[in-house]
Amino acid sequence: MALRMRQSGLMRSFPVKQFQPQECHAARAMLKRVETSELRLGMFIHKLEGSWFKHPFWKRKFVLKEMWMLEALQGSAVEAVIIDTERGLSDVNAREAVHASGPAQAAMGSAAALPPRAMPLVPPRAAANKFAAARVATAKEFGTARKIAERHSKVVSRVFLEARLGRGISARTVDPLIDDIYASVQRNLYAFNGLLRCREDSEETYRHALATSALMIALARQMNLSAAQTREAGMAGLLLDIGASQETGGPPHPADIWAGPASDLEADAHCQHVLAGHALLKAAGDIPDAVLKVCLRHHERLDGSGYPHRLADRDIDPFSRMAAICDTYDLLVSGGNGHPGLDPAEAIRHMGEHCDGLDPAIMVDFIEMVGIYPIGAFVELRSGRLAMVVDEDPNERALPTVYTFWSRPLERKIKGEVIELAQCYGADEIVGIAQLGGLDLPPLGALRQSLLTAYARGAA
Repeated sequence: MALRMRQSGLMRSFPVKQFQPQECHAARAMLKRVETSELRLGMFIHKLEGSWFKHPFWKRKFVLKEMWMLEALQGSAVEAVIIDTERGLSDVNAREAVHASGPAQAAMGSAAALPPRAMPLVPPRAAANKFAAARVATAKEFGTARKIAERHSKVVSRVFLEARLGRGISARTVDPLIDDIYASVQRNLYAFNGLLRCREDSEETYRHALATSALMIALARQMNLSAAQTREAGMAGLLLDIGASQETGGPPHPADIWAGPASDLEADAHCQHVLAGHALLKAAGDIPDAVLKVCLRHHERLDGSGYPHRLADRDIDPFSRMAAICDTYDLLVSGGNGHPGLDPAEAIRHMGEHCDGLDPAIMVDFIEMVGIYPIGAFVELRSGRLAMVVDEDPNERALPTVYTFWSRPLERKIKGEVIELAQCYGADEIVGIAQLGGLDLPPLGALRQSLLTAYARGAA
């Protein structure tokens, strides 16, 4: 018996094990529904009921092994969870067994590729961020970041043009750009990518290359990688989609991959852009091996659902795991291929809902780096005002600095005000992602650019 299934755009046939009735019964018995008030330390959480933002954990499957985790879950809006009694403690008070919908679902409990890990969005006693001290103010670094992007836009354009023409690429060509982005991130973790998120005057392919490079550098810094590794991560982010320059459609959008099976033609195009890019960079002769691997593997996934080679788990190197996250995030917020760009905070949540193939530990580092509400996110405040996130507080990831622009009670635009939520002592707070439909506002890209400019001028 064979099951025809999709592996992130690749249609292939795989053998499916014939499950016996007793096997299905055993699998069903593993899963039980338990109210959060009945949870105990040592239980394995298989699923959290409700939406992703109702609870303080990024990963849905983990062991309750610390008291703060138990208290955080019981204090959240989650009313019940599904526990796996084979992978953690059982509970004699669990009254309702959960029946799996079929053999594939029944097997999920034992098929995890990585050991379960709790993934808090914001630990309850977060230590002071190691990058908080001696940083250049975000508003000031915006100006420097803008100059870097403008100065090197021709370099990126030339590199992609040469790739389109089939010419060789040298690492020496992009080294100065990587050095400048690296220096900007060293001065301020958020400014360079925050600026690109709020600019409209860049060609999308080149903007994506710059943004992914900056995200990779910032993530490497967050993960305490060496300076040499961080520079290689930046080069990998810049060049990972170089093969797409030889196509008309560019890299596939994550939503297309998550939506369902691709046609054979689309699947082949997905593979070709990474294979072509890898061959192009390898021919250069001086591109680091780590960068070559990222170009080839940034669409591989830990659960084996990626392409072009369906690698899984330990076969995927750390840089490629990092790139999978950075590339996905930037494509989600930028849109393209017929998809509108998501609000940055919505993109973070969306990745959490489709996270099976992403490295959970690196995803936590990524969230800690960009924030739960990244720069450029539109948020609604308890006061009824709408605002855009313009800066992050390294010590309070859930309490960024925002710039107001609309009042729901007044139903009109208001004069912008800078609010440092970490310093306003509860006078106002974020209640959710802002819904801007139906408001008399300019296009969101233009709105972001104007608000960031106003904030930078006022803070200068």
